[in-house]
Amino acid sequence: MGAVRRRGNNMFAPTTEPKKNPLQRVPFSKPPFTIGDIKKAIPPHCFHRSLIRSFSYLIQDLIFVSIFYYIATTYFHFLPSPYSYLAWPIYWIAQGCVFTGIWMIGHECGHHSFSDYQWVDDTVGLILHSVLLTPYFSWKYSHRRHHSNTSFLEHDEVYVPRLKSELRQLTKYLNNPPVQVLGLACTLILGWPLYLVFNASGRLYHRFACHFYPYSPIYDNRERIQIYISDAGVIGASYVLYRNALAQSLAWLICFYGVPLQIMSIFIVLITFLHRTHSSLPHYDSSEWDWLRGMSSDSGRLSDWGRDSVLNKVFHNITDTHVLHHLFTTMPHYHATEATKAIKPLLGEYYQFDGTPFYKAIWRDSKECIYVEKDEGSQDIDVFWYKNKL
Repeated sequence: MGAVRRRGNNMFAPTTEPKKNPLQRVPFSKPPFTIGDIKKAIPPHCFHRSLIRSFSYLIQDLIFVSIFYYIATTYFHFLPSPYSYLAWPIYWIAQGCVFTGIWMIGHECGHHSFSDYQWVDDTVGLILHSVLLTPYFSWKYSHRRHHSNTSFLEHDEVYVPRLKSELRQLTKYLNNPPVQVLGLACTLILGWPLYLVFNASGRLYHRFACHFYPYSPIYDNRERIQIYISDAGVIGASYVLYRNALAQSLAWLICFYGVPLQIMSIFIVLITFLHRTHSSLPHYDSSEWDWLRGMSSDSGRLSDWGRDSVLNKVFHNITDTHVLHHLFTTMPHYHATEATKAIKPLLGEYYQFDGTPFYKAIWRDSKECIYVEKDEGSQDIDVFWYKNKL
């Protein structure tokens, strides 16, 4: 899930003790365990998908959306002006967080972890993502390829880092705090739509790549009909929003739907950026990459918004169980916390955690992770690390 190329309640206290040096590199040698070993460490019931339980989380989210909408439409106009200026941002953030949780359930549908029935998953996912203006099948297929090629410089689909040799000469003049602040703001605000429309931060293709274009090089011939279906879903949802704007007003649409949708987009970019962008995570060329090493190079280091943070629950634990999710994509989120605890002792140093508060981490990593290159003296090993010296 992308942004411009780059890739906590106490809200900011980690639930797991961070490493003494959060930038200590993850081992890049072949892991001493197999995916079979990892699976054996997990209680078997964690792999069970319950249609009823999955729907219960979706219904819970929809109830919260309805409650927040009801409060805003029923009571906000009674508030005197000083309090209304406070009430609206609270509504936007709260609704945006729940939108993000609903989007994550659609993401689970794309991984076939919502139920045992593929048609149910695709139907629910198409509806949820379309309402949130995300092309369901389009993103499902590109995201699947990301999971199949994590940390593979040549074939990963999102947050693909640049080599130093690929940087433009202008980059060194833009590597200063004011421009970095502007760039980070643009990444958070515009990153998600830019990824969907222009494949920004995604893999470089030989021609125009877009998640809405059925003949984009992202997709093969068997997938193109479903890209049309995804587009139809987004167009249909957009038409409904257009009719609501005519009936209510554009300001109504922006306040009740548009701003929360933007908050959701920011969270999607923030979560994916922090999972994929860290100077301790290796990237591999074709001679070194294999699937398990790539999965081990992903990070659980956004891992929480804080001890017992409500956001972990609202986002259905996508942040603090991300490593597990990459290893077993069809496992439902409500078993992922238990499974993560079970695999940590086996993964050992291959489980990366950085308890740095997210607001510090995103600023640090946006400055320090500019490009990737091999370490000096390791030209025969195709392992690349994030660096920032221009």
